[in-house]
Amino acid sequence: MKDLYLGTLFVLVLTTCVAGKAEAQATHQTILNAVNAVQSAVNGVNTKVDRMPPAWSQTLPGAQRFVLVMGAAAVLDKETGLVWEKSPSPRDSNWLDAQLHCNLSTVGGRFGWRLPTIQELASLIDPSVPVPGPTLPPGHPFSIGTQQVQYWSATTNADPVFNPSAWGVNFQSGILSKSFVKVAFFFSWCVRGGQGVYPQ
Repeated sequence: MKDLYLGTLFVLVLTTCVAGKAEAQATHQTILNAVNAVQSAVNGVNTKVDRMPPAWSQTLPGAQRFVLVMGAAAVLDKETGLVWEKSPSPRDSNWLDAQLHCNLSTVGGRFGWRLPTIQELASLIDPSVPVPGPTLPPGHPFSIGTQQVQYWSATTNADPVFNPSAWGVNFQSGILSKSFVKVAFFFSWCVRGGQGVYPQ
């Protein structure tokens, strides 16, 4: 009888241990499932944030704002939705040739480039960066030469006093100018997307 009692007790203890272990494993698995569900939700939110349409009302730090695209030949600006050349041409030109250069550009193996408007070009300026710049946001991925300072925009100056001239940006000082004489030689920084200026 004693042996039967001990045997029954052993089976009972063993069953309790096995059940406890199974319950612990089930609890562990439940926790893992919950953690995985939270991670999936976070990944989903990150994906949605990355796919959110750009809004000119948002401000992002440089590391989050810019993403290399098109085989790292171009940079997507997530604030504006514009795609910029990663490395603007080191060749300067007059205003008409700058437009021609961008319109015929095949950076990243694609046409569709153009000279940016003054508002688009100015959107790259970070006014908090001190002279001598370049006055681009910290953490930007662009490669511009130290001598490449003044860039054309496609925006013509409507003031007849300054005709024929266009707006441009000095990235050393972060200053916008409306008096870039169109026959002078400055640099071009091509862009894709956005509205542009007609005609180009």
